Amino acid sequence: MVTIHDTPSGATFAVKVHPRAKRNAITGEVGDALKLSLTAPPIEGRANEACVEFLAKLLKLRRSSVTIASGHSSRRKVIRVVGLSTEEIRRRIRM
Repeated sequence: MVTIHDTPSGATFAVKVHPRAKRNAITGEVGDALKLSLTAPPIEGRANEACVEFLAKLLKLRRSSVTIASGHSSRRKVIRVVGLSTEEIRRRIRM
């Protein structure tokens, strides 16, 4: 099960990114992280941008409310979401 933490700066959770996939989608869970498939390549930050855009659209938030807190050059990233509670994030990604 994906763990979502409430922090003073927003809710955080881990994702494992699979770049150069056929389509953008949530494809399951890996340990305590949400597994994301993204069509963007991991070159020049394109996969990071696609990750933020995909999650912002999924959570129905502005792009500025979703950031990568850590893991910019790794497949495993920690995502910070401002403006939603842990329960609301779970509801919107249907975990």
